[in-house]
This record gives sequence, structure tokens and C-alpha cells, in this order.
Amino acid sequence: MTDRRNTAVRLAVALVLTFPALWLGAANAKNDKLIMGSGGVTGVYYPVAIAICRLYNADRAPSEPECVVESTGGSIQNLKRMRKGSLDLAIVQSDWQFHAYNGSSRFRDIGPDLELRSVLSLYPESFTVLARSNSDIKSISDLPGHRVNIGNPGSGQRATMEVVMRAFGWTRFSFTGVREFDSKHQAQALCDGEVEAIVFVAGHPSGTIKAATAKCSTNLVDVEGAPIKDLIAQHPYYRRAVIPAGMYFGQSREVTTFGVGATLVANAKVPNQAIKTLVRSVLENLGLFKLMHPALKGLKASEMKMDGLSAPLHDAAQAYFQTTARNKE
Repeated sequence: MTDRRNTAVRLAVALVLTFPALWLGAANAKNDKLIMGSGGVTGVYYPVAIAICRLYNADRAPSEPECVVESTGGSIQNLKRMRKGSLDLAIVQSDWQFHAYNGSSRFRDIGPDLELRSVLSLYPESFTVLARSNSDIKSISDLPGHRVNIGNPGSGQRATMEVVMRAFGWTRFSFTGVREFDSKHQAQALCDGEVEAIVFVAGHPSGTIKAATAKCSTNLVDVEGAPIKDLIAQHPYYRRAVIPAGMYFGQSREVTTFGVGATLVANAKVPNQAIKTLVRSVLENLGLFKLMHPALKGLKASEMKMDGLSAPLHDAAQAYFQTTARNKE
């Protein structure tokens, strides 16, 4: 059965890659659609969400809803829209998943989202600072006094940058200029000289950073120091991270930073069968899934069931994990 399913998935994926319009249309709130929020089209969330939907759509029964992807402003927006019901699933940073479920930080005013459910842990994301080579920005502590893009409101990168700013005791007035470009515009703004540095929370390699490093002379900046060590020590969803040397054009050394995890979440009301099919289609075709984007190549099934998942598991995901565990005994 699994071999037949894998063959069917490969054929379906090949067809979808050739004719994407067969499956990816405008998102809507009909019952026959499973709407997944992602991020900007040049980021990693968007192609990863497409990969998940492709596997699910190839495996689903005709009676199950079709999965469609919507480009969004990022984690914060995704979590707020899920609460309102305009998204069924979303990819979000692990830190903002935690805050949404617990009603803390940016979600303090609206309280806990007790309908938020974890589905899968995906890949690590690094807080990344990219600066123009002709600036004197060599580490994150050099950012004050420069023009910086802090990310668009509603995005995870913006919210995490605000956490970093508080940790260092900075405000918007610490910079000579602040911009709020989204992921698809910030690379061009950096190369045009409108800003001297951009911040980004992303799995690597990132399309945005690839675009910037290919267009103009830039350098990745180390994100370290006592404030960063304190963030990692005080919060379970943060961890030390490294961007390997050679990841981007002109990057000759390893870059030290910190990071979070990209996680797939759902509303508790999403039907159990749809979540079961989604989890099964990804985990039983993990080798294929890992080939669908470079950020996925290091995935391990055992880690996808727990890492960075602070909201309770969706009932169907929990049942699937328990069943597969019993079958291995």
C-alpha cells in the first residue's frame, strides 16, 4: 500500500510541478478548502507550505478538502487570522506559537488561543542580519546609528526584532532610519542603499538573502553577546544557531546567531481526517518532502513530532503518532 501511495504521490507531484494552476487557486473560506497561511513569496514559508499542500492533495480522498496556500505577512498575522477563522493551518515561528497559545507578549491583549493546535515541527530558523559591505556594521551591536529594515508589522521577523531590541535596550530612535519592508522588498532596498542592514528570521538557504548577496556586496553579521545569551537561557523556544560557511555568495565564514523553529499549526476545529492525511502524507513521504526545498534536507521524523511544539498536538496528529509508535513495537 505504501509503495503504491509513494508512486502516486510522485506522479501527482510531477504533474503539479508542471501545471501548478491545477491546484493552487485563490484561497477562500469554503468547506472544500483547507487554507494554509505561509509568508512572503520570496521567503521559505511559502514554498514549504506549497510542498506540504502538494503531498496532501496527492494523498487525500475526494471527500477531503483541497489544500491551498495563501501568501501572508508572516507568523503574527497567521496566528491572528487562524483565531478569526480565515485560515485553517499556518506555518509560524515556535516562539510566536508559544505566545499565541499562552496569551503572552504580542498576544497579551487578546488572551490565550486555546483552539491553537500543533501539527508538525519543521526546520530551524535563524535570526539573520545582512549588512552592506560598505557600512561599518560587523556585529549586531553595531546596528544603532544606521538605517535598518526591522520588518513589516504582523511578521515574525518584526516581532523577534523587537524582542532583540528590548534585550539590547534599543528603541526605533536608536537607528538613524527605520524601514518596515516585507521580505520581498527588503533585498532590493538593501542593494539600492535605502537601508544599510536588514533583519530576517529564516531557514537557510533563504531566497531573500540569496537575492541580496547576488545583487550587491553584503556580509552576514554575527548575532551574539550577553543579551543574546540571556534570551537563550530564559526562553525554551530559543536556541543557538549557526549559518554554515558557503551558504551564500561571498560568505567565507561561519556566522553565529540564535534561532527558533518553523512549525505547522492548525485550528482545533480542522477535521481529524484532514490532519491525519496531512501528517501521513508528509511523514510517509519524508524523503520526497526533503527534496522539495533545501531548508528541509535535515529533517528527522522523530524531531518533527515534538521540537518547538508548545501548543497541544491536534487530536488527529497525536493519534497518528501513537499508532505509528505502537506499530513499531
